[in-house]
Amino acid sequence: MEKEVTIYDIAKRLNYSPATVSRALNDHPAIRSDTKDVITSMARQMGYRSNTFASNLRRQRTNTIGVIVPRLNSNFMSCALAGMEKVANEAGYNLIISQSLESARKEKANAKTMFDSRVDGLLVSVSYDTEDIEHFDDFINKGVPLLFFDRVIEHNQCPSIVIDNVKAGYEATTHLLEQGCTRLMHVTGNLKRNVYADRLKGYRMALQDRDIHYEKQLVLETDLSQEAGVEAARQLMAFPHRPDGLFVTNDLCAVTCMGQLKKAGLSIPADVAVVGFNNDPVSQVVEPNLTTIHYPGREMGEIAVKSLINHLNGLMDMQTTNTIILRSELIIRASSLKKAH
Repeated sequence: MEKEVTIYDIAKRLNYSPATVSRALNDHPAIRSDTKDVITSMARQMGYRSNTFASNLRRQRTNTIGVIVPRLNSNFMSCALAGMEKVANEAGYNLIISQSLESARKEKANAKTMFDSRVDGLLVSVSYDTEDIEHFDDFINKGVPLLFFDRVIEHNQCPSIVIDNVKAGYEATTHLLEQGCTRLMHVTGNLKRNVYADRLKGYRMALQDRDIHYEKQLVLETDLSQEAGVEAARQLMAFPHRPDGLFVTNDLCAVTCMGQLKKAGLSIPADVAVVGFNNDPVSQVVEPNLTTIHYPGREMGEIAVKSLINHLNGLMDMQTTNTIILRSELIIRASSLKKAH
């Protein structure tokens, strides 16, 4: 492997002191512009690379923020990461992004890598099967700020950013009931996670408020994949007393389920009214357009990074905040408007 060029190599070649070379490469005002030009030109010619990692370590700052997410292939996560990237770049920070692939084991490995990389702070949305956050203890003990977003685990030293998932679940269910649905099926994700447990809670509260009996067999816990959408449609059609409303906590799964129901000859929303979740682009491509909950992913990403950087710069103390709750919104489209049919 070829040896890295150092400021000492450049200094030796040009017969300058290493201090002069260092100052010139850092655009120090004490160095004349013609001297800077000579030194930067030679540095380029010799293939010199600035060792920002080493210089940042001297300042006890790496200007990097770690991000661990369950999966990168969701529209919500893409939006959240875009928001993070924007704010981080504007503040002179870089992101190191990794995915747990819904595995607690991989999440633990990712956390160790982030800690060993000396990230200045860490943002985490936990995997499906994460039971505890012991693997983040190194960050907490070392005083490295840790913030959970979307899928969170409560910890008194780690703030969270979420939407009010109970309220969102309640609004989605209430809307279907107001459209005249009397039997609602709920397709959700892993109920260990706050987002899905809270949406189920909202669903149950809406039924209770209208004196509708909660039927456990109408709640389908899945991985919210397209395959899960196919299976949900199969199960819905297998009920002797078929549900006439469907609340799915993910748009892609909802759209796949709608496709299967239509293939089976059911009309949406006349036979089954459908509400999804996330306001993914696919919700406006499917016919009829999908009623959904708008989830502010980009804003969540922006606020997460702003909070972390403000904490690092001493402008706020994250530990005085337990939870930041962002607004969601029910967007009504044709897939649920049973009364119009």
